[in-house]
Amino acid sequence: MRRSHLSYRSGNPALSSKTFENAIRTNRGPIIKDDVMTIKGTVDKTAICLVLLISAGYFSFEENSTTLMIGGFIGGLIMLIVTIFKKHLSPITVPLYALFQGLLLGGISFMYGQLYDGIVFNAIMITLSILISLLFAYRSGIIKATENFKLGVFAATGGIVLVYIFSFIASFFGAGFSIMNPSNGSLLSIGFSLLVIVIASLNLVLDFDFIEEGAEKGAPKYMEWYGAFGLLVTLIWLYLEILRFLAKLNSRK
Repeated sequence: MRRSHLSYRSGNPALSSKTFENAIRTNRGPIIKDDVMTIKGTVDKTAICLVLLISAGYFSFEENSTTLMIGGFIGGLIMLIVTIFKKHLSPITVPLYALFQGLLLGGISFMYGQLYDGIVFNAIMITLSILISLLFAYRSGIIKATENFKLGVFAATGGIVLVYIFSFIASFFGAGFSIMNPSNGSLLSIGFSLLVIVIASLNLVLDFDFIEEGAEKGAPKYMEWYGAFGLLVTLIWLYLEILRFLAKLNSRK
């Protein structure tokens, strides 16, 4: 039976409904088995990116890391844009994206770590645990990316993005949404963070689904790096939200 993963949306901006479709259409000539995307290849590339990200994060995990954070933010943004519009450059841009984001996350993690002891290690462990658990649930069929599931996650992700945007704009006028404040330990604020973590986690399922579809359709080999990129974007978002959530919990003590 024909699968229809690509007919639907993903909440991840890096993995749209046309991502693998367009890549496949540009793949001309004879198909060689070693030249097509595989799930194992994508997992390997994701592991490489995580090692690069954590290594760079360890390097910038210090008090005077402002310059590294700024460089990581700008470099990461450039690599993100280039990767999305020039997917065939993914083998180069995605590892660089991981390194730049590591520099940024290292500095952010240090600031959280200064406030609450052990929060960074806990956030990393929780993020990896969610990744492994959802991958197992997806591969075993416990969670299935149905049409309604995808539409619901997409709508919820869009709503959260709008909250982020409105809060960012309001901050220029001295306002902002208090539920976004890591020091706000109210039940409403903690509940919001839990909701965001759930939505971010469910986006991983959509990422798995798109990667599996790309492998089944015989996407070009470089799309393994792009699939790893999509997972990395979601994992970074999830990690930051878990950090925020744990900070809110600690603020109640």
